[in-house]
Amino acid sequence: MKLYRTSSGVFVEENEKYFPVAEADWDDLISSSDLYARVRAAIGKAAASSFDPASVLAPVVSQEVWAAGVTYYRSRNARIDESKDAGGGSFYDRVYAAERPELFFKATGRRVVGPGAAVRIRSDAKWSVPEPELTLLMNPAGEIVGYTIGNDMSSRDIEGENPLYLPQAKVYDGSCALGPCVLLSTEPLDKTTTIRLEIARQGKTIFTGSTTLAELKREPKELAKFLFRDNTFPQGVFLMTGTGVVPGNDFTLAHGDAIRIGIDGIGTLENHVA
Repeated sequence: MKLYRTSSGVFVEENEKYFPVAEADWDDLISSSDLYARVRAAIGKAAASSFDPASVLAPVVSQEVWAAGVTYYRSRNARIDESKDAGGGSFYDRVYAAERPELFFKATGRRVVGPGAAVRIRSDAKWSVPEPELTLLMNPAGEIVGYTIGNDMSSRDIEGENPLYLPQAKVYDGSCALGPCVLLSTEPLDKTTTIRLEIARQGKTIFTGSTTLAELKREPKELAKFLFRDNTFPQGVFLMTGTGVVPGNDFTLAHGDAIRIGIDGIGTLENHVA
């Protein structure tokens, strides 16, 4: 089942049919202990006569978005490389190998954009990239209830200058995109699940890359467990699980670029750079 938040309400998709989840407040639905029962009840009723993909919004209202870093070997290498001149050569290697993962706050709901909307690059950054990430949705009890696609926009030059600048490199208006839906599932996704990134400029593809969940070093449940240590999330929370696709050091985003992120079983999240 796929759950969509739209400008006209909440819908659940099953077998290419869309069913309205009646009187559903997004925060209340996501945080409810009977989420699955409420969604299944909607499927038993009449399907919508039409569904407008252009009406789809980011699947977030009051939920916070957090992120995990250095969870793929490719990401480890990229962080080491970008910070080598700042004395951080072994810093990220130790994070990759440590028991405790790197977790950081990414966005409030109002900073998140949805499908078709514009993401931003920082005005004071010279080296910016998108980071395609499987993103977990957890309820207030810390249980993984679904999955979506996330784009963790990052300013690599700011982050590389000093690891303490990470919040500035990661957290700003338009730095996070989520969508197009939440794949509702309590089961882990298969390790063969592929994450794809494509970047186009003036209609021409300038970068493609992919990875699979087999390359993710830490289990999603492990990341979720650490996030909920001494933290509460009354409306639930999203957690980006890190990226295994990083463009080369000679690449930076430009205004107008189109970013497409696809994950097997979930769909495609497409945004453009403002």
